[in-house]
Amino acid sequence: MTCIGFIGLGLIGGSLARSIKKFHPEYRILAYSHTRSTLDQALEAGVIDEPLEQNDPAFGDCDFIFLCAPVQTNITYFPFLKSVIKSGCILTDVGSVKGETTEAARKAGLAASFIGGHPMAGTEKTGFASSTDYLLENAYYFITTNPNTDPQKVQKYSDLIRSIRSLPIVVSAEEHDYIVAGVSHLEHIVASSLVNTVKSIDTKDEKMKLVAAGGFRDITRIASSSPVMWQQICLANRTDILRVLDRYTEFLAHFRSMIDQGDSDGLFRTFSSSKDYRDSIDDIQRGSVPRQYLLYVDIYDEPGGIATVTTLLAMNQISIKNIGIIHNREFEDGVLRIEFYDDPARLAAEDVLNKRNYTVRKKV
Repeated sequence: MTCIGFIGLGLIGGSLARSIKKFHPEYRILAYSHTRSTLDQALEAGVIDEPLEQNDPAFGDCDFIFLCAPVQTNITYFPFLKSVIKSGCILTDVGSVKGETTEAARKAGLAASFIGGHPMAGTEKTGFASSTDYLLENAYYFITTNPNTDPQKVQKYSDLIRSIRSLPIVVSAEEHDYIVAGVSHLEHIVASSLVNTVKSIDTKDEKMKLVAAGGFRDITRIASSSPVMWQQICLANRTDILRVLDRYTEFLAHFRSMIDQGDSDGLFRTFSSSKDYRDSIDDIQRGSVPRQYLLYVDIYDEPGGIATVTTLLAMNQISIKNIGIIHNREFEDGVLRIEFYDDPARLAAEDVLNKRNYTVRKKV
């Protein structure tokens, strides 16, 4: 029987454990968390089969061990794991930075066992209570190698990731850290900077906060992520982050210059270039299942308006993941935003609401 161990069961660790148990109910899952209540939740939910103590020798039974704590915390477990893991065990992590962890594994004598992992998934929420068994579906999942990596272990790891419907991408640790500095780490820095900028210039009665529009909310959502985690990421991936941050500040300076000089042609070219590149991302990912399954519905602001919609969907056995009124509709497609768990539910809801003459729009 395949045995899989987890050290840490937060949002990503918990979602990974849930996904594995969903698609492989026969697998035995062991886990340690520094919070006992987390283990109790996971045990009660049937996600894990056995809670473990810190540095528990039972980790020696595992075929995979996932380190799902912050980077610096994961590294502290290496001496213990070196003493207990069996031959053939794949030791991995889910951290956003790979170079530091890979080097620490090498120094600990674990280079042959360690294969880095990083699912490109997450939300601004944290903790096991926020984890789901579908968070990683159709998400890219980096698998990072080093010169000592056994190709057969990479294949075994990739097969596991595919089996939970994630999309494995195999790269070196160095390439991974540069890629995520550009498409993940920089964005969190920008989001944090934007939020702090608006905070510093807001009116005394916080009118900017009150009317913050869809565009602002979308681009700054990730600023709600764990400050501790992002503090560690910035320090762990310092070289690559500085490399892309320098390039970004050059673009900001260029924007300032064009605005200052009234360079209409330059502004148009820059916005046009970014639009074309952004649209090409959608073209590349068109064949994948979208991360969010959304409908936007125009309804009158009257008592019972939302209840009527939810009742219609419930009568047709359509489950809703989330629902809410959009108060500022700049860059939005409808006053009522409904999120579903999957695309069949979204399509069924669209059909039901259209038949009742609601104006329905979907975002893909």
